Order: sequence, then C-alpha cells, then structure tokens
Amino acid sequence: MNLIVDAGNTTIKLAVFEKDSIVFREETVAANFSRTIKKLFEKLPNINQAIISSVVHLDQKCIAVLSIFCKTHILKHTSKVPFKNSYATPQTLGVDRIALATAAFYVNPKRNTLVIDAGTCLTYDIVNDYGEYLGGAIAPGLYMRYKALHNQTSGLPLLEKDEVIDFIGNSTASSMHSGVINGICMEIDGVIEQYQSRFQDLTVILTGGDAQFLSKRLKNTIFANSNFLLQGLNYLLEYNKQ
Repeated sequence: MNLIVDAGNTTIKLAVFEKDSIVFREETVAANFSRTIKKLFEKLPNINQAIISSVVHLDQKCIAVLSIFCKTHILKHTSKVPFKNSYATPQTLGVDRIALATAAFYVNPKRNTLVIDAGTCLTYDIVNDYGEYLGGAIAPGLYMRYKALHNQTSGLPLLEKDEVIDFIGNSTASSMHSGVINGICMEIDGVIEQYQSRFQDLTVILTGGDAQFLSKRLKNTIFANSNFLLQGLNYLLEYNKQ
C-alpha cells in the first residue's frame, strides 16, 4: 500500500492506494498531522511507502513522524519524472504541477492533455502527444478573487462562491458573484479554445477543490476528476521506486 500526502495551502490530504485504487482518504491540518498519521498506521499497518508533496513549508517534525512508520519520498524538482520536462525553469516548477503532468502522462498516454487545477490558484498544464511537458499558466483561483475584491477595496464584502442567477447583477453581492464566477468560467473556456487551436484532439481534465462547482458552468467538454493530483503522486511514488 502507498500513502499519498498532499499538503496544500489550506489542508493536508491523505490517500492510501492499493495498486491504482484509493482505499482510504482523509483530510487534516498540520497541527493534527502526527496524531492522524499514528491512527492511520494503526488502522492500515500494511502501508509500506509514502510520498509527500507540499506547496507550503511542511514542518520537519511532520516528515520525521511519517518516516518512522515507512520509507518516505519527498517530492522535489529533482525527483525522477516519466515525462520530458521542457519547462525553462524546472527548479521553480511546483510539485503539484509535476504531479498533474505525471497523471496526464499515464492516464492519457500519447495524447495532447490539458490539466486545469481549480484550487487556491488556477493552473493550466499541458502535456503533448510526445509525452513532453511544455508548461502552462498560473492565475488566481475563485476564493483568491473574492478575497482580492474585499482586501483591495474599502466597501466590498468578503463572499463565498454562490450560484449566479443572471449575468447582470442587481446588487453588490450578485454583481461580485457574476464578475468572479462568470469571469473565471469565460477565462477557462477562452484558455481551452487557445489550446484547442494549437493542439489537435485535445483532452481537457479539470481537477481541484472547485472543479465540480465550475465544471457544469463551462461550455467546453471536459473531464472532471477530483483525484487526479493524488493519482499523479501515486504514479510518481511508484516511478521513483525503480
């Protein structure tokens, strides 16, 4: 069994894979990490290796605790990857984007694949039909856009995502929802169309915390997969065993 640890900007996601299937999944925070890991290994003692992907600074104590229970690989830009990495600055490429590119390489082999991760940031990553990672784009995610409207003005409230009744907002709140949600959806559709104009038979995969919320609002055909990053990390763990 493989343990996947995905430390994001808000929570730490844990997933246990048995071959290619997720048999356990949980979320925790850094303060509870050690306690959660101990309970997990009591429940699933057959876990024999783990990978940690962290886009934030994960406390060394957390890493040390996990290393007590099993062999642990810390994902870095120096980790082995199955795809050809043509990113101009590979040392700055986020580990989350490395994992997404890996999942695209294995899940949709020898096909042009655009992965859109709708989380804290909105990222776009393209792997072409030669198995080459080219790069993509990074933009503010949904909550970051709401937060920016609130923090960078004196009178706008801090809102959570909500349904947009009409694209013409008739109140401050509905105007903000229209601007943020319609804006991000039109942005995503526009970016997809840019990629479609360059890459034939493009497969688009949408993942991340806001994937389900956004997927039904997009006009382009996409495949929503909330576990895509976790799958990529599991593939990387296996690949780095070799």
